[in-house]
Amino acid sequence: MVTAAESGLDRAQNVPASGPRRVGVFGGTFDPPHRGHVSVVRDVADALRLDEIVWVPAYHSPLKPEAPGTPPDVRLEMVRHAADADPRFRVDDREIRRGGPSYTVDTLREMRAGPLADAEEVVLIMGVDQYGSFDRWREPDAIRALATIAVMDRGGEAGPETPGVQRIPVGRVDVSATAVRERVARGDALDGWVLPAVADVIAREGLYRS
Repeated sequence: MVTAAESGLDRAQNVPASGPRRVGVFGGTFDPPHRGHVSVVRDVADALRLDEIVWVPAYHSPLKPEAPGTPPDVRLEMVRHAADADPRFRVDDREIRRGGPSYTVDTLREMRAGPLADAEEVVLIMGVDQYGSFDRWREPDAIRALATIAVMDRGGEAGPETPGVQRIPVGRVDVSATAVRERVARGDALDGWVLPAVADVIAREGLYRS
């Protein structure tokens, strides 16, 4: 029997463990995960009627020249807390455990052969900026074959319609990881910016201080 940890899925609450279901995959550095992340993926889940959203924190994004400043295990802990915001959310830690550059195509192949083998549909959720560099990702055509691509669109940011790509309207939330880090460096409060449990980790670890 494969345990949750062995499959990479280390968090599941009030969601079906198996059977036909529509699953969203939401990857990123999440340094830190904030209320904007929670809000937009919740909008996507509602719009597409997804049964689950799997958050996949990256060990290191191949398109970012510098590795995240926050240790991967700490980012994973914060993502787990962020996932408490909605019973449809869970976390997959395979990219953190794998180490090295985090290639989406490798992750989708593993998930399709493992915990998502019986999923009716897998939807890869990304922002406009991510989609703008999508052709530079490893094996973009293979990714398209493994998952439906959904681009989060805030007021027409996604541009013209693209065949095979779903544009999903999401509410505009003026929160970013960069802004959160800047607030911490200035000594400003994080109320309304991140979940309280995430703020507790930031304070405990002394993250983002100048």
